Amino acid sequence: MTDSHDLRVIARQLKTAQDEVRELEPFTSQLSGFDVASAYAVAHLIHEARLAEGALPIGRKIGFTNPDVQSLYGVREPIWGTIYDTTVVHLSAKDQTCSIGRFAEPKIEPEIVFHFRSAPPVDGDLPAILACIDWVAHAFEIVQSHFPGWKFQAADTIADSALHGTLLVGEPQAVDRLGANLIAALERFSLTLSCDGKVREVGKGSNVLGSPLAALAQLIAVLAKQPQYLPLQANEMVTTGTVTAALSIHAGETWRTELEGIALSGLAVKFAT
Repeated sequence: MTDSHDLRVIARQLKTAQDEVRELEPFTSQLSGFDVASAYAVAHLIHEARLAEGALPIGRKIGFTNPDVQSLYGVREPIWGTIYDTTVVHLSAKDQTCSIGRFAEPKIEPEIVFHFRSAPPVDGDLPAILACIDWVAHAFEIVQSHFPGWKFQAADTIADSALHGTLLVGEPQAVDRLGANLIAALERFSLTLSCDGKVREVGKGSNVLGSPLAALAQLIAVLAKQPQYLPLQANEMVTTGTVTAALSIHAGETWRTELEGIALSGLAVKFAT
């Protein structure tokens, strides 16, 4: 664990990089003791600075939900970060454009978002977790890396607010309107991701730690081991990780999704500078 003075220095450096779209050398290559616990402490210091600036926390994001990516970075469980009213956008039919000039090396991730009407149980029971959810939505998370070329270790990404840039949320659908077999649908649905009319990736719900709902259960388990941080609360939304690979995006491109096997509409977003 890195000492508290160094953690505060790192937090200031990283927040400045986030605010000014700068890049940094990964902290894991600078400090031998910079581990996962250190990284969550840095992320929390940045979180407190965001609160002091007036941002309102409204949920969490989950990262490293792909087992292949976990193996690549030597982690055994997903990571998480906070999302804010300043970073979440509810898409409307009139405004489907997103400016990406404020992000460092942005990539797109098509995801499933859940909203909790009550705090979920900690036992990992999927039907019990689903009973605490009032709506589900499809979304694009725009992720970013303040470490050049997306070269980092897991601890670096945790410190960098779990790579969160913004969350573009589609139309929410009430759980009771998504059918009696929603747990199975979340595992089996397929998603096609296209850029400017060309299919780039096809993914399925099971890519997300078995299903986006299973990813929620794993986040709840991770938070249970971190009593210094709040567990999931009522009125939080959680975006559960990408269904496809994360792909680089550029101004002028229009990205679309189509979903099959679940009653959620696809999204279309044009990216601007």
